[in-house]
Amino acid sequence: MSTTELGPAFFLAVVLILLACRLTTLALRPLRQPPVVGEMVAGMLLGPSLLGLVAPGAERALFPEDLRPVLYVAGQIGLVIFMFEAGYEFRVARLRQALRPASAISIAGILAPLLLGTALTWAASGQPGITPPHVPLTVATLFVGVTLAITAFPMLVRIIGELGLTGTHAGSLSLASGAIADGVAWVLLAGVLGLAHGSPKAVLIVVGGMAVLVVALVVAARTGHRVMARLAHRSPDATLLVTAVLMFLAAWFTDSIGLHAVFGAFSLGLVFPRTQATERVLKVLGPPGRLVFLPLFFVHSGLNTDFGEFADTGLLVFGVLCLLAATVGKFGACWLAARATGESQGQALRVGTLMNARGLTQLIAINVGLAAGIVTHELFTVLVMVAVVTTMMTTPVMLFLDRRDARRGVVEDDTPEPLPDETPPVAALD
Repeated sequence: MSTTELGPAFFLAVVLILLACRLTTLALRPLRQPPVVGEMVAGMLLGPSLLGLVAPGAERALFPEDLRPVLYVAGQIGLVIFMFEAGYEFRVARLRQALRPASAISIAGILAPLLLGTALTWAASGQPGITPPHVPLTVATLFVGVTLAITAFPMLVRIIGELGLTGTHAGSLSLASGAIADGVAWVLLAGVLGLAHGSPKAVLIVVGGMAVLVVALVVAARTGHRVMARLAHRSPDATLLVTAVLMFLAAWFTDSIGLHAVFGAFSLGLVFPRTQATERVLKVLGPPGRLVFLPLFFVHSGLNTDFGEFADTGLLVFGVLCLLAATVGKFGACWLAARATGESQGQALRVGTLMNARGLTQLIAINVGLAAGIVTHELFTVLVMVAVVTTMMTTPVMLFLDRRDARRGVVEDDTPEPLPDETPPVAALD
Protein backbone atom coordinates (compact mmCIF):
# COMPACT_ATOMS: atom_id res chain seq x y z
CA MET A 1 0.00 0.00 0.00
CA SER A 2 1.44 3.36 -1.06
CA THR A 3 1.68 6.44 1.15
CA THR A 4 -1.11 8.14 -0.75
CA GLU A 5 -3.32 5.11 -0.20
CA LEU A 6 -2.50 4.94 3.51
CA GLY A 7 -3.92 8.39 4.18
CA PRO A 8 -7.54 7.71 3.15
CA ALA A 9 -7.39 4.23 4.72
CA PHE A 10 -6.20 5.72 8.02
CA PHE A 11 -8.93 8.38 8.11
CA LEU A 12 -11.67 5.85 7.39
CA ALA A 13 -10.30 3.46 10.02
CA VAL A 14 -10.23 6.24 12.62
CA VAL A 15 -13.88 7.10 11.92
CA LEU A 16 -14.94 3.48 12.37
CA ILE A 17 -12.82 3.04 15.51
CA LEU A 18 -14.15 6.16 17.22
CA LEU A 19 -17.77 5.29 16.44
CA ALA A 20 -17.34 1.69 17.60
CA CYS A 21 -15.63 2.77 20.83
CA ARG A 22 -18.33 5.29 21.64
CA LEU A 23 -21.18 2.84 20.99
CA THR A 24 -19.53 0.09 23.04
CA THR A 25 -18.82 2.48 25.89
CA LEU A 26 -22.47 3.58 25.96
CA ALA A 27 -23.62 -0.05 25.88
CA LEU A 28 -21.47 -0.93 28.90
CA ARG A 29 -22.31 2.19 30.90
CA PRO A 30 -25.30 0.57 32.69
CA LEU A 31 -22.79 -2.02 34.01
CA ARG A 32 -20.71 0.83 35.50
CA GLN A 33 -17.71 -0.06 33.35
CA PRO A 34 -15.18 2.74 32.76
CA PRO A 35 -14.78 4.00 29.18
CA VAL A 36 -11.46 2.21 28.73
CA VAL A 37 -13.24 -1.14 29.11
CA GLY A 38 -15.61 -0.19 26.31
CA GLU A 39 -12.64 0.76 24.14
CA MET A 40 -10.94 -2.57 24.90
CA VAL A 41 -14.08 -4.48 23.93
CA ALA A 42 -14.56 -2.38 20.77
CA GLY A 43 -11.01 -3.20 19.71
CA MET A 44 -11.74 -6.91 19.93
CA LEU A 45 -15.06 -6.58 18.09
CA LEU A 46 -13.31 -4.92 15.14
CA GLY A 47 -10.67 -7.65 15.00
CA PRO A 48 -10.77 -11.33 14.03
CA SER A 49 -12.82 -12.21 17.14
CA LEU A 50 -15.98 -10.80 15.52
CA LEU A 51 -15.59 -8.72 12.34
CA GLY A 52 -12.90 -11.03 10.99
CA LEU A 53 -15.12 -14.01 11.80
CA VAL A 54 -18.32 -12.82 10.13
CA ALA A 55 -16.75 -10.70 7.37
CA PRO A 56 -13.03 -11.45 6.95
CA GLY A 57 -12.88 -9.56 3.67
CA ALA A 58 -14.23 -6.41 5.32
CA GLU A 59 -11.71 -6.65 8.15
CA ARG A 60 -8.80 -6.94 5.71
CA ALA A 61 -10.13 -4.05 3.62
CA LEU A 62 -10.74 -1.74 6.56
CA PHE A 63 -7.59 -2.65 8.51
CA PRO A 64 -4.95 -3.83 6.02
CA GLU A 65 -1.58 -5.01 7.33
CA ASP A 66 0.22 -1.88 6.10
CA LEU A 67 -2.15 0.30 8.14
CA ARG A 68 -1.60 -1.44 11.48
CA PRO A 69 1.82 0.09 12.28
CA VAL A 70 0.29 3.53 11.67
CA LEU A 71 -2.52 2.77 14.13
CA TYR A 72 0.06 1.58 16.66
CA VAL A 73 2.14 4.77 16.46
CA ALA A 74 -0.94 7.00 16.62
CA GLY A 75 -2.15 5.01 19.62
CA GLN A 76 1.15 5.67 21.39
CA ILE A 77 0.37 9.39 21.31
CA GLY A 78 -2.83 8.74 23.23
CA LEU A 79 -1.03 6.48 25.71
CA VAL A 80 1.64 9.06 26.45
CA ILE A 81 -0.87 11.88 27.00
CA PHE A 82 -3.08 9.65 29.14
CA MET A 83 -0.21 8.55 31.37
CA PHE A 84 1.06 12.11 31.72
CA GLU A 85 -2.42 13.05 32.97
CA ALA A 86 -2.43 10.06 35.32
CA GLY A 87 0.91 11.15 36.80
CA TYR A 88 -0.32 14.71 37.18
CA GLU A 89 -3.47 13.52 38.95
CA PHE A 90 -1.54 11.29 41.35
CA ARG A 91 -0.60 12.91 44.65
CA VAL A 92 2.91 11.95 45.77
CA ALA A 93 2.09 13.01 49.34
CA ARG A 94 -0.43 10.17 49.57
CA LEU A 95 2.24 7.74 48.36
CA ARG A 96 4.51 8.88 51.19
CA GLN A 97 1.69 8.53 53.71
CA ALA A 98 0.97 4.94 52.66
CA LEU A 99 4.51 3.86 51.75
CA ARG A 100 4.91 1.07 54.33
CA PRO A 101 1.64 -0.81 53.75
CA ALA A 102 1.73 -0.04 50.02
CA SER A 103 5.20 -1.57 49.68
CA ALA A 104 4.08 -4.77 51.41
CA ILE A 105 0.89 -5.00 49.33
CA SER A 106 2.64 -4.32 46.03
CA ILE A 107 5.44 -6.83 46.68
CA ALA A 108 3.00 -9.56 47.72
CA GLY A 109 0.77 -8.74 44.76
CA ILE A 110 3.70 -9.15 42.38
CA LEU A 111 5.35 -12.26 43.79
CA ALA A 112 2.26 -14.50 44.07
CA PRO A 113 0.92 -14.17 40.49
CA LEU A 114 4.48 -14.07 39.14
CA LEU A 115 5.26 -17.45 40.68
CA LEU A 116 1.88 -18.95 39.80
CA GLY A 117 1.99 -17.71 36.21
CA THR A 118 5.56 -18.87 35.68
CA ALA A 119 4.87 -22.33 37.11
CA LEU A 120 1.63 -22.70 35.13
CA THR A 121 3.27 -21.75 31.83
CA TRP A 122 6.18 -24.08 32.51
CA ALA A 123 3.76 -26.95 33.11
CA ALA A 124 1.80 -26.13 29.93
CA SER A 125 4.81 -25.48 27.72
CA GLY A 126 4.18 -28.71 25.78
CA GLN A 127 0.82 -27.39 24.61
CA PRO A 128 1.08 -26.11 20.99
CA GLY A 129 0.96 -22.34 20.68
CA ILE A 130 1.80 -21.53 24.29
CA THR A 131 5.50 -20.74 23.88
CA PRO A 132 7.38 -19.81 20.68
CA PRO A 133 9.85 -22.55 19.68
CA HIS A 134 12.71 -20.10 19.13
CA VAL A 135 12.37 -18.43 22.55
CA PRO A 136 14.06 -19.94 25.65
CA LEU A 137 11.47 -21.54 27.91
CA THR A 138 12.71 -19.51 30.88
CA VAL A 139 12.05 -16.26 29.03
CA ALA A 140 8.57 -17.31 27.87
CA THR A 141 7.46 -18.51 31.30
CA LEU A 142 8.83 -15.48 33.12
CA PHE A 143 7.12 -13.17 30.64
CA VAL A 144 3.72 -14.71 31.38
CA GLY A 145 4.41 -14.48 35.11
CA VAL A 146 5.31 -10.79 34.83
CA THR A 147 2.22 -9.93 32.79
CA LEU A 148 -0.05 -11.71 35.27
CA ALA A 149 1.65 -9.79 38.11
CA ILE A 150 0.85 -6.40 36.57
CA THR A 151 -1.62 -3.97 38.11
CA ALA A 152 -3.08 -1.42 35.71
CA PHE A 153 -2.35 1.87 37.44
CA PRO A 154 -4.13 3.93 34.73
CA MET A 155 -7.23 1.80 35.22
CA LEU A 156 -7.03 2.34 38.98
CA VAL A 157 -7.07 6.09 38.41
CA ARG A 158 -10.24 5.86 36.36
CA ILE A 159 -12.08 3.26 38.43
CA ILE A 160 -11.28 4.99 41.73
CA GLY A 161 -12.47 8.29 40.29
CA GLU A 162 -15.69 6.73 38.94
CA LEU A 163 -16.45 5.11 42.30
CA GLY A 164 -15.81 8.34 44.22
CA LEU A 165 -12.84 6.85 46.10
CA THR A 166 -10.34 9.57 45.21
CA GLY A 167 -8.66 10.74 48.42
CA THR A 168 -10.15 7.93 50.53
CA HIS A 169 -7.93 5.56 52.48
CA ALA A 170 -8.70 2.56 50.26
CA GLY A 171 -8.30 4.63 47.10
CA SER A 172 -5.03 6.23 48.17
CA LEU A 173 -3.58 2.95 49.43
CA SER A 174 -4.53 1.18 46.20
CA LEU A 175 -3.05 3.97 44.06
CA ALA A 176 0.18 3.94 46.05
CA SER A 177 0.41 0.15 45.83
CA GLY A 178 -0.42 0.22 42.12
CA ALA A 179 2.21 2.87 41.40
CA ILE A 180 4.93 0.85 43.15
CA ALA A 181 3.79 -2.38 41.50
CA ASP A 182 3.78 -0.77 38.05
CA GLY A 183 7.34 0.51 38.48
CA VAL A 184 8.59 -2.89 39.64
CA ALA A 185 6.69 -4.67 36.86
CA TRP A 186 8.31 -2.54 34.16
CA VAL A 187 11.75 -3.27 35.57
CA LEU A 188 10.95 -7.00 35.62
CA LEU A 189 9.65 -6.78 32.06
CA ALA A 190 12.85 -5.07 30.97
CA GLY A 191 14.80 -7.86 32.66
CA VAL A 192 12.85 -10.51 30.74
CA LEU A 193 13.46 -8.65 27.47
CA GLY A 194 17.16 -8.53 28.37
CA LEU A 195 17.16 -12.30 28.87
CA ALA A 196 15.41 -12.68 25.53
CA HIS A 197 18.33 -10.89 23.89
CA GLY A 198 20.74 -13.21 25.66
CA SER A 199 22.61 -10.42 27.46
CA PRO A 200 22.32 -8.57 30.79
CA LYS A 201 23.20 -5.36 28.94
CA ALA A 202 19.52 -4.42 28.54
CA VAL A 203 18.96 -4.67 32.30
CA LEU A 204 22.00 -2.50 33.01
CA ILE A 205 20.76 0.10 30.52
CA VAL A 206 17.37 0.18 32.26
CA VAL A 207 18.90 0.60 35.72
CA GLY A 208 21.32 3.30 34.56
CA GLY A 209 18.63 5.04 32.55
CA MET A 210 16.28 5.08 35.51
CA ALA A 211 18.99 6.71 37.63
CA VAL A 212 19.38 9.42 34.99
CA LEU A 213 15.61 9.84 34.86
CA VAL A 214 15.36 10.27 38.62
CA VAL A 215 18.05 12.97 38.60
CA ALA A 216 16.31 14.77 35.72
CA LEU A 217 12.97 14.62 37.51
CA VAL A 218 14.45 16.02 40.71
CA VAL A 219 15.87 18.95 38.77
CA ALA A 220 12.56 19.43 36.97
CA ALA A 221 10.65 19.41 40.26
CA ARG A 222 12.89 22.14 41.70
CA THR A 223 12.90 24.43 38.67
CA GLY A 224 9.57 23.63 37.03
CA HIS A 225 7.41 26.20 38.80
CA ARG A 226 9.76 29.06 37.93
CA VAL A 227 10.08 28.01 34.26
CA MET A 228 6.35 27.46 33.79
CA ALA A 229 5.58 30.81 35.43
CA ARG A 230 7.82 32.58 32.92
CA LEU A 231 6.23 30.72 30.02
CA ALA A 232 2.73 31.57 31.23
CA HIS A 233 3.60 35.27 31.09
CA ARG A 234 4.70 34.92 27.47
CA SER A 235 1.84 33.03 25.82
CA PRO A 236 -0.38 29.97 26.26
CA ASP A 237 1.10 28.53 23.08
CA ALA A 238 4.59 28.55 24.59
CA THR A 239 3.36 26.67 27.66
CA LEU A 240 1.60 24.10 25.48
CA LEU A 241 4.63 23.63 23.23
CA VAL A 242 7.10 23.18 26.09
CA THR A 243 4.79 20.75 27.90
CA ALA A 244 4.35 18.63 24.77
CA VAL A 245 8.10 18.63 24.05
CA LEU A 246 8.99 17.57 27.60
CA MET A 247 6.27 14.91 27.64
CA PHE A 248 7.37 13.28 24.39
CA LEU A 249 11.03 13.66 25.33
CA ALA A 250 10.42 11.75 28.57
CA ALA A 251 8.48 9.12 26.62
CA TRP A 252 11.31 8.77 24.10
CA PHE A 253 13.92 8.41 26.82
CA THR A 254 12.21 5.62 28.76
CA ASP A 255 11.30 3.84 25.53
CA SER A 256 14.90 4.01 24.35
CA ILE A 257 16.31 2.50 27.56
CA GLY A 258 13.98 -0.49 27.47
CA LEU A 259 11.02 0.70 29.49
CA HIS A 260 7.83 1.72 27.73
CA ALA A 261 7.16 5.31 26.71
CA VAL A 262 4.27 5.58 29.17
CA PHE A 263 6.60 5.20 32.15
CA GLY A 264 8.46 8.38 31.23
CA ALA A 265 5.24 10.30 30.62
CA PHE A 266 3.80 9.20 33.96
CA SER A 267 7.01 10.05 35.83
CA LEU A 268 7.10 13.52 34.31
CA GLY A 269 3.46 14.06 35.24
CA LEU A 270 4.28 13.24 38.87
CA VAL A 271 6.68 16.19 39.21
CA PHE A 272 5.09 18.62 36.76
CA PRO A 273 4.12 21.96 38.35
CA ARG A 274 0.54 22.11 39.61
CA THR A 275 -0.40 25.48 38.13
CA GLN A 276 -3.37 26.98 36.35
CA ALA A 277 -1.26 27.15 33.17
CA THR A 278 -0.64 23.39 33.34
CA GLU A 279 -4.32 22.70 33.88
CA ARG A 280 -5.16 24.78 30.82
CA VAL A 281 -2.65 22.75 28.81
CA LEU A 282 -4.20 19.48 29.98
CA LYS A 283 -7.64 20.73 28.97
CA VAL A 284 -6.23 21.17 25.47
CA LEU A 285 -4.12 17.99 25.24
CA GLY A 286 -6.24 15.63 27.33
CA PRO A 287 -9.52 15.26 25.39
CA PRO A 288 -8.00 14.50 21.95
CA GLY A 289 -5.47 12.17 23.59
CA ARG A 290 -8.15 10.17 25.43
CA LEU A 291 -10.98 10.38 22.93
CA VAL A 292 -9.17 10.22 19.58
CA PHE A 293 -5.72 8.64 19.89
CA LEU A 294 -6.04 6.22 22.81
CA PRO A 295 -8.82 4.12 21.18
CA LEU A 296 -6.44 3.43 18.28
CA PHE A 297 -4.18 1.52 20.65
CA PHE A 298 -7.03 -0.70 21.82
CA VAL A 299 -8.09 -1.50 18.29
CA HIS A 300 -4.51 -2.34 17.34
CA SER A 301 -4.49 -4.82 20.23
CA GLY A 302 -7.89 -6.15 19.16
CA LEU A 303 -6.63 -6.80 15.65
CA ASN A 304 -4.09 -9.21 17.15
CA THR A 305 -6.68 -10.99 19.32
CA ASP A 306 -8.72 -13.91 18.05
CA PHE A 307 -11.01 -15.54 20.61
CA GLY A 308 -11.83 -18.16 18.00
CA GLU A 309 -8.58 -19.79 19.04
CA PHE A 310 -10.33 -20.90 22.24
CA ALA A 311 -11.97 -23.59 20.12
CA ASP A 312 -8.79 -25.46 21.02
CA THR A 313 -9.78 -27.11 24.31
CA GLY A 314 -6.19 -27.18 25.56
CA LEU A 315 -5.78 -23.43 25.00
CA LEU A 316 -9.16 -22.74 26.64
CA VAL A 317 -8.17 -24.71 29.75
CA PHE A 318 -4.85 -22.90 29.88
CA GLY A 319 -6.65 -19.55 29.58
CA VAL A 320 -9.01 -20.35 32.44
CA LEU A 321 -6.09 -21.47 34.62
CA CYS A 322 -4.22 -18.24 33.79
CA LEU A 323 -7.27 -16.23 34.81
CA LEU A 324 -7.50 -18.13 38.10
CA ALA A 325 -3.77 -17.78 38.77
CA ALA A 326 -3.92 -14.06 38.04
CA THR A 327 -6.99 -13.43 40.19
CA VAL A 328 -6.16 -15.70 43.12
CA GLY A 329 -2.53 -14.62 43.12
CA LYS A 330 -3.10 -10.88 42.89
CA PHE A 331 -6.31 -10.52 44.89
CA GLY A 332 -5.40 -13.10 47.51
CA ALA A 333 -1.86 -11.85 48.10
CA CYS A 334 -2.88 -8.18 48.26
CA TRP A 335 -5.74 -8.99 50.63
CA LEU A 336 -3.47 -10.98 52.94
CA ALA A 337 -0.77 -8.29 52.87
CA ALA A 338 -3.32 -5.56 53.63
CA ARG A 339 -4.66 -7.55 56.57
CA ALA A 340 -1.11 -8.19 57.80
CA THR A 341 -0.39 -4.45 57.80
CA GLY A 342 -3.42 -3.72 59.97
CA GLU A 343 -6.15 -2.94 57.44
CA SER A 344 -9.73 -3.89 58.23
CA GLN A 345 -11.43 -6.74 56.39
CA GLY A 346 -13.47 -4.35 54.26
CA GLN A 347 -10.50 -2.19 53.32
CA ALA A 348 -8.34 -5.23 52.55
CA LEU A 349 -11.01 -6.70 50.26
CA ARG A 350 -11.32 -3.39 48.40
CA VAL A 351 -7.58 -3.01 47.98
CA GLY A 352 -7.28 -6.58 46.68
CA THR A 353 -10.13 -6.02 44.24
CA LEU A 354 -8.70 -2.79 42.88
CA MET A 355 -5.19 -4.21 42.56
CA ASN A 356 -6.54 -7.12 40.48
CA ALA A 357 -7.42 -4.82 37.53
CA ARG A 358 -4.88 -5.15 34.73
CA GLY A 359 -6.45 -3.55 31.66
CA LEU A 360 -4.33 -1.02 29.83
CA THR A 361 -0.97 -1.82 31.43
CA GLN A 362 -1.14 -5.53 30.67
CA LEU A 363 -2.19 -4.75 27.10
CA ILE A 364 0.89 -2.57 26.74
CA ALA A 365 3.14 -5.30 28.14
CA ILE A 366 1.82 -8.08 25.94
CA ASN A 367 2.04 -5.84 22.87
CA VAL A 368 5.71 -5.31 23.75
CA GLY A 369 6.11 -9.08 24.05
CA LEU A 370 4.37 -9.67 20.72
CA ALA A 371 6.63 -7.15 19.00
CA ALA A 372 9.69 -8.82 20.56
CA GLY A 373 8.58 -12.26 19.37
CA ILE A 374 8.21 -13.63 22.93
CA VAL A 375 4.45 -14.10 22.66
CA THR A 376 2.57 -16.28 20.20
CA HIS A 377 -0.78 -15.10 18.85
CA GLU A 378 -2.48 -17.83 20.88
CA LEU A 379 -0.82 -16.70 24.10
CA PHE A 380 -1.55 -13.07 23.21
CA THR A 381 -5.25 -13.93 23.03
CA VAL A 382 -5.12 -15.68 26.42
CA LEU A 383 -3.45 -12.69 28.08
CA VAL A 384 -5.87 -10.22 26.50
CA MET A 385 -8.73 -12.28 27.92
CA VAL A 386 -7.13 -12.09 31.38
CA ALA A 387 -6.72 -8.32 31.05
CA VAL A 388 -10.32 -7.76 29.99
CA VAL A 389 -11.97 -10.07 32.53
CA THR A 390 -9.96 -8.90 35.55
CA THR A 391 -10.68 -5.29 34.63
CA MET A 392 -14.38 -5.79 34.00
CA MET A 393 -14.91 -7.59 37.30
CA THR A 394 -13.42 -4.79 39.40
CA THR A 395 -16.33 -2.33 39.49
CA PRO A 396 -19.07 -4.97 40.03
CA VAL A 397 -17.11 -6.52 42.92
CA MET A 398 -16.55 -3.10 44.51
CA LEU A 399 -20.26 -2.30 44.25
CA PHE A 400 -21.09 -5.72 45.73
CA LEU A 401 -18.83 -5.02 48.71
CA ASP A 402 -20.55 -1.66 49.24
CA ARG A 403 -24.02 -3.27 49.14
CA ARG A 404 -22.92 -6.06 51.47
CA ASP A 405 -21.54 -3.63 54.02
CA ALA A 406 -24.68 -1.52 53.76
CA ARG A 407 -26.86 -4.56 54.52
CA ARG A 408 -24.69 -5.49 57.49
CA GLY A 409 -24.57 -1.93 58.77
CA VAL A 410 -20.79 -1.82 58.43
CA VAL A 411 -19.42 1.70 57.99
CA GLU A 412 -15.83 2.16 56.83
CA ASP A 413 -14.15 5.36 58.02
CA ASP A 414 -13.02 6.34 54.54
CA THR A 415 -14.02 9.98 54.08
CA PRO A 416 -11.91 11.81 51.50
CA GLU A 417 -9.61 14.34 53.09
CA PRO A 418 -7.88 16.98 50.95
CA LEU A 419 -4.17 17.43 51.40
CA PRO A 420 -3.36 20.98 52.54
CA ASP A 421 -0.11 21.28 50.59
CA GLU A 422 -1.52 20.40 47.20
CA THR A 423 -3.71 22.13 44.69
CA PRO A 424 -6.97 20.46 43.68
CA PRO A 425 -6.61 17.95 40.85
CA VAL A 426 -7.88 18.65 37.38
CA ALA A 427 -11.09 17.07 36.17
CA ALA A 428 -11.26 13.32 36.59
CA LEU A 429 -10.16 11.27 33.60
CA ASP A 430 -13.05 9.81 31.70
